[in-house]
Amino acid sequence: MKPPLVLRAWYLVGGRLPMRYREWVFEQATKPSWLVWFTVRAFIMVLPLTLGIAAALMVFLDSPLPLALASGSLGLVVGVYFAVSYAIESTDHRVTRYGYPRGAAAESRKARSADRDSQRQARYDAAWRRPE
Repeated sequence: MKPPLVLRAWYLVGGRLPMRYREWVFEQATKPSWLVWFTVRAFIMVLPLTLGIAAALMVFLDSPLPLALASGSLGLVVGVYFAVSYAIESTDHRVTRYGYPRGAAAESRKARSADRDSQRQARYDAAWRRPE
């Protein structure tokens, strides 16, 4: 069951959905574009903090606008980079909160791509692993 638009927006900004949407959350965590959505979600969650820091630099420290924007941008990049660095673990933890076993999302993604990966490996072996 797909949550209404308001709840999907709430989920996108870091909110938690009711348990009746647990299958939708699992589907979001395992679909092919899960990492793109994870990055968008991280960006949306980090953006207000970095804007607040840039505004505080300008108001309280009388920082020039370019310096405040550069500092805020750097904070945004670092925040999103840090979030994406732990995307697999974070997504698995989020799915665990909806009652799925630990590692279920990663295993589901791995199983979905296993056939494709074995085909890629076979093509690689055929091209580069020639018997002598």
